[in-house]
Amino acid sequence: MAYKVKGTCVDASFLVLGPYQTNVYVVSDGSATFVVDPASDAKKIAAALGGRKLDAIVLTHRHSDHVAAAAELRSLTGATVIASAIDADMICGDKPVPRDDQKFPACPVDQRVNHGDVVKIGNMPWKVISTPGHTEGSMCLFLDSSLTERLDAKPVLIAGDTLFFGSIGRTDFSGGSMSAMRKSLKRLAVLPDDTVVLPGHGNLTTIGGERRRVFAFYA
Repeated sequence: MAYKVKGTCVDASFLVLGPYQTNVYVVSDGSATFVVDPASDAKKIAAALGGRKLDAIVLTHRHSDHVAAAAELRSLTGATVIASAIDADMICGDKPVPRDDQKFPACPVDQRVNHGDVVKIGNMPWKVISTPGHTEGSMCLFLDSSLTERLDAKPVLIAGDTLFFGSIGRTDFSGGSMSAMRKSLKRLAVLPDDTVVLPGHGNLTTIGGERRRVFAFYA
């Protein structure tokens, strides 16, 4: 079952897949479509596209519960895989996965991005925000609604496992750091309050909502 994301400046829905109940997003502006963090079941994700061409696969970080189906989905669709330059070597298999993560099929990373880069998918200019803390190369993507055709809709943050409803990503895994996480949250805290946050797990939220629940304590 796909859940619709309402009120944003893009068309978005998500599936909840895998043993860790990962939110797998399908995002489109009508001219291009991409998937965020294919956790498992590539065929189910492909079916959720509803016949649309998949242009890109965005991986917010290297953990298995966010990338396990990326290689198969890339093979099925020919989509470009986008990930942070820091986490890319583990995703594509050039570096070993730490012992506290599960192994997954290595997936080529076609586009490696860094903080401040703008990833253009269709007519959507997504700004890359580097947010280490959960992994060294964790990243978020922000889309300012003023840069889209839907000027009356809300901006969007694809948050991965950095920011959740009322919580933050774990920092006790290999590559995690609470001090880095605090700095990352400060980067997110400057975003507009009405920004819709699409987290890697759990309920959707907003930057304004997390200003009192999370940022007041960590950022």
